[in-house]
Amino acid sequence: MISVHRSVPDIRGEWCKEPNRYLKNLPRTSVIICFHNEAWSVLLRTVHSVLDRSPSHLLEEIILVDDFSDMAHLKQQLENYFENEPKVRIVRALKREGLIRARLLGARHANGAVLTYLDSHCECTPGWLEPLLDRIARNKTTVVCPVIDVIDDTTFEYHSKNHVVNVGGFDWNLQFNWHAVPDREKQKHTSDWEPVFSPTMAGGLFSIDKEFFERLGTYDSGFDIWGGENLELSFKTWMCGGTLEIVPCSHVGHIFRKRSPYKWRSGVNVLRRNSVRLAEVWMDDYAKYYYSRIGNDLGDFGDVSNRKELREKLKCKSFKWYLDNIYPEMFIPGDAVAHGEFRNMAFGKKTCMDSPARKNDLHKPVGIFPCHRQGGNQYWMYTKTGEIRRDEACLDYSGQEVILYPCHGSKGNQFWEYDPDNVLLRHGSSQKCLAINAAKTKLSMESCRTDIERQKWKLENYDASKL
Repeated sequence: MISVHRSVPDIRGEWCKEPNRYLKNLPRTSVIICFHNEAWSVLLRTVHSVLDRSPSHLLEEIILVDDFSDMAHLKQQLENYFENEPKVRIVRALKREGLIRARLLGARHANGAVLTYLDSHCECTPGWLEPLLDRIARNKTTVVCPVIDVIDDTTFEYHSKNHVVNVGGFDWNLQFNWHAVPDREKQKHTSDWEPVFSPTMAGGLFSIDKEFFERLGTYDSGFDIWGGENLELSFKTWMCGGTLEIVPCSHVGHIFRKRSPYKWRSGVNVLRRNSVRLAEVWMDDYAKYYYSRIGNDLGDFGDVSNRKELREKLKCKSFKWYLDNIYPEMFIPGDAVAHGEFRNMAFGKKTCMDSPARKNDLHKPVGIFPCHRQGGNQYWMYTKTGEIRRDEACLDYSGQEVILYPCHGSKGNQFWEYDPDNVLLRHGSSQKCLAINAAKTKLSMESCRTDIERQKWKLENYDASKL
């Protein structure tokens, strides 16, 4: 049995430990931990890691928000365990609220000047709290996140990435992603341990000044369960006068589960509803790029008028300002010559290029699938530089299979020439054409011929004037 007080590594560099690194008078924080049917030892280790590694004078309280758990150990047993721990309070939801509303319930009970949110399966490392509170003490509109380390979900081994700091981004599916600190940001710093600007936050672990959180309208109460709330808070933090930072001196371990304990309500795609609300309020004309990914099926996303009023009242900047200044690395699909499905003209014209394009899908062959008109894995862009891409993944051919590879912008194996008259996709360096093989099992590369339907592709929304 692993102790609920086990030690975890101190990951801080010497820069973090220098005398007078942090202000003397730091604000007190309420740590809010929401849980639903969490394992006993995992929850206790989370709470004890906060109690054991946070200076007492900075820890106002720990608020445990029970989102309607039904496991026996989380009822009276939990009350009994913490009854002599004055800093721990348990708040119980009367019905299943979902993570977003559970967090807001915790905030309503909080007395600290700063709110610190942690998941219920975390462990804080030595010195984790002061670097976060220091940034907020210097500027109340700064929202800060620790570096998130991985705790193995079966062995509970703590894996620290030590000195690898990534920043948050997103793709046009409105999915959060991590990427390297851009050079323009690195150039602003003398030490790798200094806080870095991040376009978005992962959303589970962060500290925010309570008054600033309230001024930003906390979370959209029309959001359900979880999903999208991290991007909403990220966009409005930047657009409405704040900054969002990752703080490398603060490390918190997190168990990444293979599946979520949250049971979804049937019939409503919660994540899509939340994302559409987010796009409607914050993304201006750029919302169309997300909508084209979901087949322009917005569904019923409810009333967002009060969120739009909030944006007006706060005089927030435009989404274009955010992309230009905070996330200039983001590829804007508006520059694409074609976008949507890439449909093959053989086999009854019902087959489309189809592949997921997340980081762990790279270096794998691109697939085919019956066309479904839903966007998603069949949404591609053809750029004016000849790339076929989705987000940061490009079609790449080096003589074997056609694979997805990180876009490098240097043409070469990623350069494709579209012939709109003969509807052929000719590969630049090999001069072969993209086809579906005769067995209709995969993509293949063949000598170009205008009389073979398998080599013909209709690119949706093709507009030669954008070349």
